[in-house]
Amino acid sequence: MTRDPLVLIPPMLCDARIFGPIMAGLSPHHAVTIMPTAGAERIEDMASRILDWAPARFALLGLSMGGSVALEVIRRAPDRVTRIALLDCTAQAETPQVAAAREPLIVAARSGRFADVIAQEIPLACLAPSPYRRGIRALLADMAAALGPEAYVAQARAMMRRRDQAATLRQIRAPALVMCGELDPIWTVRRHQFMAEMIPRARLEVIADAGHLPPLEQPEATLEVLRDWLTWPVPKPGPPPPGR
Repeated sequence: MTRDPLVLIPPMLCDARIFGPIMAGLSPHHAVTIMPTAGAERIEDMASRILDWAPARFALLGLSMGGSVALEVIRRAPDRVTRIALLDCTAQAETPQVAAAREPLIVAARSGRFADVIAQEIPLACLAPSPYRRGIRALLADMAAALGPEAYVAQARAMMRRRDQAATLRQIRAPALVMCGELDPIWTVRRHQFMAEMIPRARLEVIADAGHLPPLEQPEATLEVLRDWLTWPVPKPGPPPPGR
């Protein structure tokens, strides 16, 4: 197993607790760091902060919004990223329709109705049905409340302004994992298939009985895939395989 330091980038409205099971499972063998994203209103600023703080070379994992940040990191500094995992995210820019729908939520967050924003941004339906579903939803709401409305507004603006990273996908040469929950209603399996097809030598893994957040919904299955990803050999320099 590679001993690369591992950098984790969380989703919107989440702190280190989102990666609790991953930290517990991987930290005995890796230096694991969770990079905060609060306080920046652009994906590019989040990526700059990570590149300033991260080790010289590192493995990189981004979940949801964190995947957008991870793509910007590898776009800027591909030689520093030894391997990349993109979980329940997209490489596409925000659509005008989704960007417009965020504006009322930003207004609500700024006008003292942040609890309503949390309810809309983190619906129970984003998680797969399970006995633990409501407990996970409660943890997500607690993380969001702890970060607060200012962090939400900044992150929402960052997602609204994010660039399309299709060209970045084609340029990735590091071992690349694309992972998603089988029942993710936000970024579907089909979207992840598209990303995996765009990345030379990428591998797609779909976690059964998981929605948008497999690290909390199916931690053992997620850890199994990540441990395997960390053993993948680094390919020798050269052109991508035919058909990509």
